[in-house]
Amino acid sequence: MIVVHHLENSRSQRVLWLLEELGLEYEVVRYARNPKTMLAPPELARIHPLGKSPVIEDRSAGGGGMRAIAETGAIVEYLVEKSDGRLGPSSSRDGVLRYRHFLHYAEGSMMPPLLALLVVNRLGLLGRPAKKPLLAMFGRHLDWLESELETRAWFAGEEFSAADIMMSFPLEAARQRAGLDESRPSLTDWLERIHARPAYAAALKTGGPYAYA
Repeated sequence: MIVVHHLENSRSQRVLWLLEELGLEYEVVRYARNPKTMLAPPELARIHPLGKSPVIEDRSAGGGGMRAIAETGAIVEYLVEKSDGRLGPSSSRDGVLRYRHFLHYAEGSMMPPLLALLVVNRLGLLGRPAKKPLLAMFGRHLDWLESELETRAWFAGEEFSAADIMMSFPLEAARQRAGLDESRPSLTDWLERIHARPAYAAALKTGGPYAYA
């Protein structure tokens, strides 16, 4: 049994979705954000010292105890491996490299400017000078991603993979606050296709309200 420590409106929604896609048994421990700061509650620090979500605990791990695993990308790799490579990369070298790239690109390259935009938006007038250059920088990411999905159905290749699950949160957030709209039809079509997947809907039902769907 896998326990998912799930924070509302957070990156941990991807972990629930992956578990549904893989058909792995799991349970959810839910956490609400502080309504004033929007930060995770201190209870999460009892699970992992950083007090962040997602964190999973695997009761079936060796050693007779619970193994806690943090960081979305690391969790995704762990669960794909646990499922004998299902939703992992294709057998081609290009597919492996694309899969690996997008698995890390989602957090390493896309999330920092999205978080900066979140802070800038909350600053109101004080943040206005920084907003335009941040949107321009992020627009280059969206332009490149649009060109990638013009050539194939999914981020790592012609088959849906865990790389698409990793890319979901930054692109869902981009649709809300970073300029992703119908002017990039390949990306908006991709969002519609992932939202139509039964496992995505099942994860929403399990995880509770999610602002980015």
